[in-house]
Amino acid sequence: MDLVDPRAERYATAHTTPHTPATAAAASWTDANSGAPQMASALVESRLLAALVTVGAARRVLEVGTFTGVGALALAERIAPGGTVITIESDPAHAEAARRHIDASPVADRIELLVGDARELVGELDGPFDLVFLDAWKSDYIDYYEAVVPKLSDRGVLVADNVLARGQVLEGERGHALKAFNEHVQADPRVDNVLLTVGDGLMLAWRTA
Repeated sequence: MDLVDPRAERYATAHTTPHTPATAAAASWTDANSGAPQMASALVESRLLAALVTVGAARRVLEVGTFTGVGALALAERIAPGGTVITIESDPAHAEAARRHIDASPVADRIELLVGDARELVGELDGPFDLVFLDAWKSDYIDYYEAVVPKLSDRGVLVADNVLARGQVLEGERGHALKAFNEHVQADPRVDNVLLTVGDGLMLAWRTA
């Protein structure tokens, strides 16, 4: 289901600052070599994440779901001096591709790539985090959310991708995992939140005042 007119999406992309060379190279490789290039952060989404990092002066960022490294690079390029992006990937093949792209970039020293089950690894990480980006197993979103919300900084923001599930959340019982996640966030008194119709849907949540 096209929730946003494709013409509007193409117009938005055409009027968004292009990727830097390193991120563009990772995105091009993903388009040409990945069986699911749509799993990588698209340009508009990447630039929105970069804007959140910039306006929040983020120094510690956590990404759950590295894939081929496009999102991690976009985040690291705008992180505050001395900052770090910790990114977690469960698939060794994806992690290997991401590592190549990260190592080839000028921001490799700002990115720490962890390989394993995020449900376990997140619990081992110390907060606080100024930005958290969830883009991994959708059925585990609530688990990730519960693990990271207590680790958000006072001005920290959590961003969850694909929360519209290509429109499935609008249709009966389809998209059950993401419908449950959206309802879980909406009912959480610890945070304020907004669901954006960007890409396949982004849920943003931050601590209540």
